[in-house]
Amino acid sequence: MVSESKLKARLPEPLSATNSDTDRRRRMPPLSALKAFEAAARHMSFRAAADELNVTHSAVSHQVKSLEEFLDVALFLRGGRAVKLTEEGRLLFPVLRDAFDNISAGTDLLRRRRVSGSLTLQVYVTLAVKWLLPRLHDFANRNPEIQIALSTSYTGWEFSREEGDAGIIFARQRHAELHYTHLGRAKWFPVCAPGLLEGDPPLKSPADVLRHRLFQVYPARNAWSDWLGEVGQGSTGPELAGPYFDNYLLALEAAASGEGLSLATRVFVEQDLRDGRLVAPFKQTAETSGGWYFVCSKERRHEPRIAKVREWLSNLVKEAGKDNPFD
Repeated sequence: MVSESKLKARLPEPLSATNSDTDRRRRMPPLSALKAFEAAARHMSFRAAADELNVTHSAVSHQVKSLEEFLDVALFLRGGRAVKLTEEGRLLFPVLRDAFDNISAGTDLLRRRRVSGSLTLQVYVTLAVKWLLPRLHDFANRNPEIQIALSTSYTGWEFSREEGDAGIIFARQRHAELHYTHLGRAKWFPVCAPGLLEGDPPLKSPADVLRHRLFQVYPARNAWSDWLGEVGQGSTGPELAGPYFDNYLLALEAAASGEGLSLATRVFVEQDLRDGRLVAPFKQTAETSGGWYFVCSKERRHEPRIAKVREWLSNLVKEAGKDNPFD
C-alpha cells in the first residue's frame, strides 16, 4: 500500500515561473485521464462516467488505467461490475473534484460577467407585487447597465438555482451551497379592512379574531397557530377553519374586501397600512422560525451584478433603521 506522502510525491508539484513548457507537459497527467477518473470515482461506476463524458465504457477504463500507470498506483479495486476506490484513489478523488469544481465556477463567473442581458431574481409573488416592484425603478436608475427579470413563485419560498441567478426568499434553514445575506426577521400580525374593526362582532381583543373568518395560506400553515399561541388563545378546534389560498397576495385581497382577517408580515402590507386600505387591529406579533434573506450560490456571490443587487437591498434596510420592512 502506498502512503499518502508517497502518493503526493508522485502528483505534480506546483509549477514555478521558470518551468519550461516541456517540463509542464511531462509533470502533468493527461487531462482526459483525470476527468475520467474523477467522473468514475464520483459515480462509482465506469459506465455512468462514460455516459456523462459521452465516451465508451472501454475508453473510461483505458483512461483510468493510463492514469494509474502514470502515478504507478492502483486507484480502483475492480471486481466484476463493481468498482471500489483504493486508499490512493480516496486520496486523489477530493483533490480532483475540488479542482474541477473551482475550474467550473471560475469559467462560469467569467462567462456570466461577459454575457450581457438580464439578471433573474427569484421572488415570492406577494413580496414582488407589494414591495419590490414599486422600488425597482430606483435600482434601475442607479444601475442602468443591469436588467432585472423577476421569476415569481406562488407557493415555494425556497431558492432554486435553476430558476434564478439570485433571490429574495424567506428561509427557515440554510443550505451549505448557498450564500445568505440577512435582511430581517419577519413577524406575523393580523390585518383586516377598517370596517371590520367595528363589525359584528367587533375586534376589541385578540380573542375576537376567532369569531371571524381567518384566511390561511399553504406555505405558512402554522402562522395563525403561532400568533394565537403568542397572545394566549391557543390554536385548537374548528375556530381555525377557514379558506385556504396558495399565496398571501390573494389572502390579503380577501381581507381588504372585509370578509375576514389575514396574517401578514410588514413587507407585505407596508403600503396598504399607510394608505388605510388595511389596518392592524392588535399590536401583538408572533416571531417566525426563519427570516428574509438575499441569496445566491456561493460560487457566484462576488459576481458584480449580484453584488450590486445585494448592496442595494442592504442599503435600503440600513436606511429604514427601526422601520425595516423585513422585520
